Amino acid sequence: MTSDASPAPEREVLTWSAFGGAVRELATAIAQDGYRPDVLLGIARGGLPLAAGLAYALDVKEMATINVEFYTGVDSRLPEPVVLPPSVDLAELAGRRVLVVDDVADTGRTLAVVVDLVRAAGAEPRSAVVYRKPTTRLEPEHCWRATDRWIEFPWSSDGPVSAAARPA
Repeated sequence: MTSDASPAPEREVLTWSAFGGAVRELATAIAQDGYRPDVLLGIARGGLPLAAGLAYALDVKEMATINVEFYTGVDSRLPEPVVLPPSVDLAELAGRRVLVVDDVADTGRTLAVVVDLVRAAGAEPRSAVVYRKPTTRLEPEHCWRATDRWIEFPWSSDGPVSAAARPA
């Protein structure tokens, strides 16, 4: 008997424990590179856990967020990344060293949009991600690992909690 269903593609699974190690390794690499950001700019939503971890590890007190929607599901995305409100006042970044942080540089389009906005505001951007894929068009200055698989991050792999599952 043969099956028409193809096996599910292998996935990269990141655990909370491995994520903690990734943050420390990225922070060490950034510090050894001699780069000292003034501000960390986390791309919501996936970049926020990494931005928070790096802010503590690099002892950077100033953080900001920018909300960009691109992915709508597994391998499903909008035609172009869209910056959503609320957003950081980019004018406040002028003349500053800004580390733009996201979870993954897949196509690199989200990261490129934000890096371009930061640069246009007169800041000096660099980027850091947990994962980089071979399909990215923007190579981040710092990444923890490279993969060509779909990634299951610990903060999003279980999906949203429904109202029925919440305690009363």
